[in-house]
Amino acid sequence: MSKIKKKGLGRGLSALFGDEKFEPKEKINLTSSTKALIGDLTRNPFQPRQIFNEEKLEELVNSIKKNGVIQPIAVRPDKSNEGKYQIVAGERRWLAAQKAGLHEIPIVILNLDDNESLEVAIVENIQRDDLNPIEEAKAYERLNKEFNYDHEKIARFMSKSRSHVSNTLRLLTLPSDVRAMIEEGLITAGQARPLVGVANATNIAEQIVSKKLSARSVESLVRTNKGPQKAGQIRVDANVLEEQRQMEENLGMKVDIINKKNNSGRLTINYKNLEQFELISKLLKQR
Repeated sequence: MSKIKKKGLGRGLSALFGDEKFEPKEKINLTSSTKALIGDLTRNPFQPRQIFNEEKLEELVNSIKKNGVIQPIAVRPDKSNEGKYQIVAGERRWLAAQKAGLHEIPIVILNLDDNESLEVAIVENIQRDDLNPIEEAKAYERLNKEFNYDHEKIARFMSKSRSHVSNTLRLLTLPSDVRAMIEEGLITAGQARPLVGVANATNIAEQIVSKKLSARSVESLVRTNKGPQKAGQIRVDANVLEEQRQMEENLGMKVDIINKKNNSGRLTINYKNLEQFELISKLLKQR
């Protein structure tokens, strides 16, 4: 069976999900289509989307109760569990079908490796505008770190500009609470982008929400707060922000790193309760 033409994967996927202009078998290594038991499907570990809108999910449940599952779930054979399938694209439909009380669901079986499975999951979600900007950034980050895609290759594959990919990835350097605001839809990527590298990003993000500031107003506010660069003033380095982000994700706590010109500085870990304090204390006492 021929290998998938990765360059055309997104176009082939469009055909698979209803765009009649493209013929899926020309772009996707299609094995067969059939039906499977709901319980024979498992979640895709490469699924970039982590947040499902409950209201929209409930609307889909009602639609499935009335009309059934119209579009099949794209799956691949589960190598670790014979006779079972791993979802490649369509996890929301699978969840809704369970809530609707279905026992069987239509599937399309694809022959994909891990790399291609992640690619399909990302394309399917982004083409449907289902990912929030942080999920999109994390998906790009996975392509970069796990599959060695540089920004240019991601841009070509996703039919996005290189600057869009780079700017989206920079959102991951924002403080965790600001990223959470983006995920929750409180602020947009356009409003948040000027906050990258800004020391008081959280405070400004809170002003964005409370005052309903536009992206242009945010840019102006950031410029005003920064003011002219003074001698000895600390600049926020993107590499430091990335280290800070990874520490926050590992600890589950807010971390602040201030790195001076001579590479001396201060690292602050903000804990919210005694349990978090004890965790920090235990980690610091380890030899």
